[in-house]
Amino acid sequence: MKQRIWELDAIRGICILGMVLVHICFDLFMFGILKPTGTLYDIFYFLSQWGGVLFFLISGICVTLGSHPIRRGLMVFGAGLLCTLVTAGMYLAGMMSKSIIIYFGVLHCLGICMLLWPLLKKLPVWGLGILGIVIIAVGFYIKQFRVETFLLVPLGWMPHFFASSDYFPILPNLGYFLMGILLGRTLYRKKTSLLPKVNSNNPLLRFFNFFGKHSLPIYLLHQPLVYAVIYGYILWRY
Repeated sequence: MKQRIWELDAIRGICILGMVLVHICFDLFMFGILKPTGTLYDIFYFLSQWGGVLFFLISGICVTLGSHPIRRGLMVFGAGLLCTLVTAGMYLAGMMSKSIIIYFGVLHCLGICMLLWPLLKKLPVWGLGILGIVIIAVGFYIKQFRVETFLLVPLGWMPHFFASSDYFPILPNLGYFLMGILLGRTLYRKKTSLLPKVNSNNPLLRFFNFFGKHSLPIYLLHQPLVYAVIYGYILWRY
């Protein structure tokens, strides 16, 4: 991105902090430190179900402002594969239950979306909108079905008793990504901030901007750190 747009960094920062909160809650529930009830669970459920929508919208906007989507997509997808290997290793080592394994998480899906962008960029704005709505609708429709194979997990068809600590299938999330592209081509066609008069050096905005600018390393590093802290607490307590 030639010129960073502060509100996009700030919103991305809020999104990544929301994901960190979701993973903290997931670990606390899994270890039995907290019970999955009450207000905290309601917040956890809402963020886990809908927080990713905003993340894909922002990512769709940003892909219209940046360059080298293939390289960026491969890097993000590779980071997703690393998450799969680490979580699978944790399960095989007996450190966590099988539900910790990330089969197709947000980084896998976002990487695929970025890799598809060069194939979709010639579509008109109205075409992106229609395609995005159709993909979202199909994604919600197929959620009601279950299959007997893991091969269709990336698309959104889940096997019986499927569980994962991070799951973002292509359907419907590619649709949200396309809607973000639509916003990028319209609201951000001049590649400038929509709120130029806001003081982006405000400490609170700078806080969120920092997390937004470094969202990928924060995502990769926070879960091992959270796990280590919680596991250390359990060892100290018992």
